[in-house]
Amino acid sequence: MAVTRAGRDWLKGPEPWTRRMLAGDLALAGVLVVLGLGVEELDNGSAARMLASTAAVVVLTLLRRRLPVVTLVVGSAVGVYLPGAFLVAIPLGWSAGRRIVGVGRALGAFTGAFVAAVVLSVLKDWTQGRPVLIIVFSTLMFLAMVVMPGLASRYWSQRRTLLRALQERNAQLMRERAMVAGQARLRERQRIAQDMHDSLGHQLALISVHTGALEVDPVLTDRQREAVGVLRQASVAAMHELREVVGILRDGVEAPAPVEEAQPAARGVAGISGIVEAARSAGTDVRLTTAGTPRPLVAACDHAAYRIAQEALTNAYKHAPGASITVELRYEDDSLVVEIANGPAAAPGPGEVVSGGQGLTGLRERARLVGGMVYAGAAEGGGFRVAGVLPYGTEPAGAQETGAESAGAGEVADDFGQQLRAHMLVRGGAPMDWAAVDRELMRGRSRFGGAALGCGIAVAAVVVLLIVIGAAVALFVGSVGDATMSRADYDAIRVGEPESAVRSRLPSGDSILTQGLDRKGPPRPEGAACLALVEDEDTELTTTSVFRFCFKDGKLVEKQAYRTKS
Repeated sequence: MAVTRAGRDWLKGPEPWTRRMLAGDLALAGVLVVLGLGVEELDNGSAARMLASTAAVVVLTLLRRRLPVVTLVVGSAVGVYLPGAFLVAIPLGWSAGRRIVGVGRALGAFTGAFVAAVVLSVLKDWTQGRPVLIIVFSTLMFLAMVVMPGLASRYWSQRRTLLRALQERNAQLMRERAMVAGQARLRERQRIAQDMHDSLGHQLALISVHTGALEVDPVLTDRQREAVGVLRQASVAAMHELREVVGILRDGVEAPAPVEEAQPAARGVAGISGIVEAARSAGTDVRLTTAGTPRPLVAACDHAAYRIAQEALTNAYKHAPGASITVELRYEDDSLVVEIANGPAAAPGPGEVVSGGQGLTGLRERARLVGGMVYAGAAEGGGFRVAGVLPYGTEPAGAQETGAESAGAGEVADDFGQQLRAHMLVRGGAPMDWAAVDRELMRGRSRFGGAALGCGIAVAAVVVLLIVIGAAVALFVGSVGDATMSRADYDAIRVGEPESAVRSRLPSGDSILTQGLDRKGPPRPEGAACLALVEDEDTELTTTSVFRFCFKDGKLVEKQAYRTKS
């Protein structure tokens, strides 16, 4: 087991090799084996050669990741003598173009493979007497089947590496930008917290001190002392809330309240009754009703319900003084409804009302962040109504607020059209949109740069392929004369003539047209060497007219004319 694992690790090389990749390599090898067996069958290859071609294809396909240089050179050489393994040069060229590091090393590997393929092709077909044509044809085939896939693979791999480097660099810049922005926000929050502490804290402290002193003034009546006590409690509660807000702005956590001071009122659904009771103590007609079975809410929703009631009551105090107010809590099946309604003002206000105009906007945003909503508008009879619908459970508000803050601030696209969130997830998160990065990179200085490059590679491949086909046709046409003879020349040759005299009158027979024809037809004489040629005036498409001459002991011992299937 350990030996198998070690062998597999060595075989896959430095890059990860998953089961899916192994299955893909085996499937590729299977396709190449099937095609190679077809080529061997057309070339009348023996069973031993078919087996050797199959083994070569499988071994070279599996070793191409670990030994790209060796497999490229060996595959180019083997393809000369094993036609069934010739097609493996295409994936070997692709793999070598990707995996060979360094331009010099890659150039040396492809040059070595080219020299091996050309030299062995010349040596193999030297008897044909056309070495220049063989070199040209082998060169064109090498360019089409090895060099073009290698160049395409190398270009694709380098572009992908560049895209990944640009992506990681851009993600790093976005993280640094987010850190700088976060530090700037933190400094601004600290400045605001300090201003709030110095200004509002001082004023609230003065209010608390003066109302405390006024509360024990013997001149006041009991009714006045009760009103002053309400003011003092409100100022103390406001100081606690200010301290908590300052702590959140400064450190992101609520500041603890001193032990000696009174704790602030609960700021949830349970605290609504407290603010209603405080309003009654101040002389406001407020009624609180509850419908349905009370259910617990998550902290964010509970706090939002309290703030909705608090803000609505404050608005009613300011804009409709003396009006009766109703506060209703309705526990529905899936949400809590907090509704505050007031009638028209009983009397004109004391003067200009101080309002920042952001209270209802803040309530709507707070409810949206917890998955709820707030409605505010005029009620029948001239009053005003505020209603909030809050779910019992929701996702953590912090995560949603972060997303909302990012969306509200207008997500700034980076240099490649990606959003900050996508770049922050480059490590272990959602994958980047490579298409967008690729489009931007390929755009370059010209809008059509990428298209021109791709079209250039495609045109070059087509041109090389056409040249290869043309050379193959020329080679085929040139070899026709070495494979055909007329019926009259066949009839003029007599059995028993010397072999040298007969061969001087016959074509060489070195052509693809005559491959395997000598083994077809009637049985050959034992120990004889036979030469098969094709009739030049044969017009049949399904069968071929064959002239076979068999030589033994330096003379022609048999000649046969027969037809065989094409």
